[in-house]
Amino acid sequence: MTMMNRYFLDLHVHIGRTLSGYPVKVTAARSQTIPGVLDEAALRKGLNILGIVDAACPRLCSELVELVAEGKARELTGGGLRYRDSLTLIPGAEVETTEENGAAAHWLAYFPTLEALRSFSSFLAEHITNPELSTQRCHLPAKVILDEVIARSGIFMPAHAFTPHKGVYGCCTHRLTAVLGEKGFSKIFALELGLSADTGLADHLSELAELTFLSNSDAHSLKNLGREYNLLLLAEPSFAELLMALQKKEGRRVLANFGLDPRLGKYHRSQCLSCGRIAETSPPVAICPDCGSSRMVKGVLDRIIEIGDWKEPSSPQGRPPYHYQVPLHFLPGVGPKTISLLLASFGTEMNVLHHVGYEELVSVVGEKVALTIRQAREGELVFSAGGGGTYGKVVSAVRRERGVRDG
Repeated sequence: MTMMNRYFLDLHVHIGRTLSGYPVKVTAARSQTIPGVLDEAALRKGLNILGIVDAACPRLCSELVELVAEGKARELTGGGLRYRDSLTLIPGAEVETTEENGAAAHWLAYFPTLEALRSFSSFLAEHITNPELSTQRCHLPAKVILDEVIARSGIFMPAHAFTPHKGVYGCCTHRLTAVLGEKGFSKIFALELGLSADTGLADHLSELAELTFLSNSDAHSLKNLGREYNLLLLAEPSFAELLMALQKKEGRRVLANFGLDPRLGKYHRSQCLSCGRIAETSPPVAICPDCGSSRMVKGVLDRIIEIGDWKEPSSPQGRPPYHYQVPLHFLPGVGPKTISLLLASFGTEMNVLHHVGYEELVSVVGEKVALTIRQAREGELVFSAGGGGTYGKVVSAVRRERGVRDG
């Protein structure tokens, strides 16, 4: 019998600059270099598998090749790169496609080897203006990109699927089958929920019943690595094992998704562009109830209620649980000094969030902060909803009855 272990996975992390200072993802921090991200993930966050979605940019491809040549990483037989003997890097790309209706959507592609990554990089460079910058507009539809990824033994899935900013459901289509076709849809196995959605919301769409959901950080800065992540059951942390987990094969699977309460996401509710108000009335909201304007940035909740064909969410048997997990830096009273103290005492953020006992926390950071961390674990925080590009906030840490959601 194959021995299985549990691994933490964050499959959507950006790189801001090359080591020589060239921009890659212009909205990401300059400190987001490949070594900086890998060390943060391995040493401070406690992640086991990390997906870098700018790796197809030629300069970053070369940096990964050099990382292996210098002996700082090694390619695995099962696919992926092993770094520091504790972190597996899955190289990938975020691609902005152009669909037949003129709309643009973001997709994620991952590859087992550097050879496959470089081959895809060369292909992509022929269809975008500047291949050295990540997530550039590609003048091809998703179904064409899908075939190119599959031809290179890769994995393809929608990125932040429901957001109004380039999410395929959020701004492009009511159904994935309309974009990919039935044959293309059968070749994808997973979907990234995005920070403003969770399993309960996504399960309003019947066509997603067979897909595996992932919650990833979409980190543009080091502190945001692992703000959303997944727990997987695998024989080893490799590309081949990841693919089997997404396909739910041979006992490999996603055990749980850990993510923000959707109300903390930037696009959870609709926002009026005229008066700036974030909708609080029952979704879907198409007209601002405050000023009457129809100039709205449609929120994820509002969009899903609008297009969902199941009035109530229906999770298929075996769907992993979605746990609301508030990152340390989102918590009131938990600043950089407190986080550094926690990590110095307990190693990684994953340990603090999942394993360290309450009394141990009290002994290091005091009762108030320890209580806030415990309440975050137990879903007892109160939030104000985000929308229109502004994150929601933790309003207070107070006790409330289990199962009751605010807002």
